[in-house]
Amino acid sequence: MHEHSETVDVDFIAPRHLAGGGDPAWVTVPLHRACGWSHGHDPLMPRVILSSPDQKALLRLEPDPDGQWWTLQHAPTEDRPAWYASFGARTPVEIIAAFTDALTDPTTDRDKTHDRLAPLLAAGWSPSYNLHRFVSPDSTMRVDVHETTGTWWIGAVLDDARPPVWQARFGEHTPKQLIAAFTTALTDPHPAARTGTVLSLPTRNPDLVTHTRQEVPAQQVASALEDRVHQLAARHAAPAAPTAIPRRPSAGPGRTH
Repeated sequence: MHEHSETVDVDFIAPRHLAGGGDPAWVTVPLHRACGWSHGHDPLMPRVILSSPDQKALLRLEPDPDGQWWTLQHAPTEDRPAWYASFGARTPVEIIAAFTDALTDPTTDRDKTHDRLAPLLAAGWSPSYNLHRFVSPDSTMRVDVHETTGTWWIGAVLDDARPPVWQARFGEHTPKQLIAAFTTALTDPHPAARTGTVLSLPTRNPDLVTHTRQEVPAQQVASALEDRVHQLAARHAAPAAPTAIPRRPSAGPGRTH
């Protein structure tokens, strides 16, 4: 019997967009285990390729020091041309996960209007230079929406003289609810939890980053991903909402009118 449970040191970093990338498994494992995405396996290449059950979406995670590590490409559908999203290596996995969780959510109401800028405005972001660029209150995050093409560029920027810490890009046909999920997660005031060294943080400037270390039960840390997988799997098992009644009732046997 242990007199006390084992603990691990967890660093809580705020704002979360400067917390570093985190563990890619936070995104990839639930897609595979809870959402049925299949993965190709090439043991000689340091990359992960996941494809959705309908084979329309392909997520590629490829360590590219100069480019976007995460790339999601979606084939055209009846109501939408092909689209893409990409994320740099230091994009926090929690923010990418908000995007992929929205993509795989079977309960999403796609007819609902999703205001992609509302979370930014609610968090005190302000238009800068023009109505299509928004900047976070601490000036370390920028969002540019291209006026004519409708493409999105989001970047964490510490210094205009250096490349962005990370950047995300959304094609013009990326579903609005997915970008809204991303901007909601981007502005979430809760810190991101990280285990490992804080030396890998993009900045430890105390004027920009709040860093708190706490001892957390090891079991709690170890079970976090498992809990997330179960939570996402439950969305598929949940009974359909009343609004999801088929337009044409089936005339199968046993149906009484």
